[in-house]
Amino acid sequence: MTALPVDHGSAGLWTLAWRRLREDRIAMVALAIVAAFLVMLMLSATGLIAADWEEEVGVNYAPPAFVGASAATMPAAGAATPVPDNPFDPLAADIGALRGEGAATAAPRRATLPFGADKWGHDVVRKTIKGGETSIIVGLIAALVAVGLGTLFGAISGFYGGIVDDLFNWFYSVFTSIPSILMILTVAAVLQQKGVLTIVLILGLTGWTGPYRLIRAEYMRHKAREYVLAADAIGASSWRKMFAHIFPNVSHVALVQLSILAVGFIKAEVILSFLGFGVPVGAVSWGSMLNEAQNELLLGKWWQLTSAAVAMAVLVTAFSLLADALRDALDPKVK
Repeated sequence: MTALPVDHGSAGLWTLAWRRLREDRIAMVALAIVAAFLVMLMLSATGLIAADWEEEVGVNYAPPAFVGASAATMPAAGAATPVPDNPFDPLAADIGALRGEGAATAAPRRATLPFGADKWGHDVVRKTIKGGETSIIVGLIAALVAVGLGTLFGAISGFYGGIVDDLFNWFYSVFTSIPSILMILTVAAVLQQKGVLTIVLILGLTGWTGPYRLIRAEYMRHKAREYVLAADAIGASSWRKMFAHIFPNVSHVALVQLSILAVGFIKAEVILSFLGFGVPVGAVSWGSMLNEAQNELLLGKWWQLTSAAVAMAVLVTAFSLLADALRDALDPKVK
């Protein structure tokens, strides 16, 4: 006698969304690219790769290997020139010991590198990887802050309504009435301190308005649903109804907003670093690399600009395609 198949119930929202996402080949390629960048971020953050990005392994403005050393025939301004030893210098032995001379011979700087070097001789590939770590961390954490604030404000405003909703709507109107770039620069001027945390606060505190508007509308629509009324009948508190009952049904909106804002904040970090509000001296990001590259272009040194711009373009394009695919896959109206 043949056993009948067991019905484990209909598939949930996330299962159906994953099925739809797998059917989109472009989305899966974009997901693979984003995952590769995240793996690179974790390896860089743990020091397994690009930990030595500040080592001066090449000559100043060493060209890419596929271009050849002929691209750097003229010595760069400020390039180090060997100074002859003074046999009568009484401190020569001490200075040599401090430099490590006699204990180990320093490796000679290379005339070319796989994708060139900057004006200090730093490997552009390692610098791009380390800069990507900073830019991606800023984009993701700032997006989490913005979506967290937007979700909290939107949930309170949409669920309670009345004067609470009016207060949050006034706050929202104040933020949206000011051009975003002016708001970002205003917060940057108030904080007056460079660093990754400062950039995260700048972007997170100015980027919550989009998630707020969407989450508020979802809460206004869901608070009158039968499952919320049932939770109210059994004595569930307002916060439990908001975040234990309603939020799981609107979490897909927050996830899509997270992916969209991460893209925008990665680009915003580049703008802030380019304007001088970005990472401090001693740190690197894609924005600071592009800031340096504007002077290098005058000398015909294009490889740092190309490396940072291509890495950022690939990640931002993949993230944008993935965000669009997630929005379609998580849409409950799509069957």
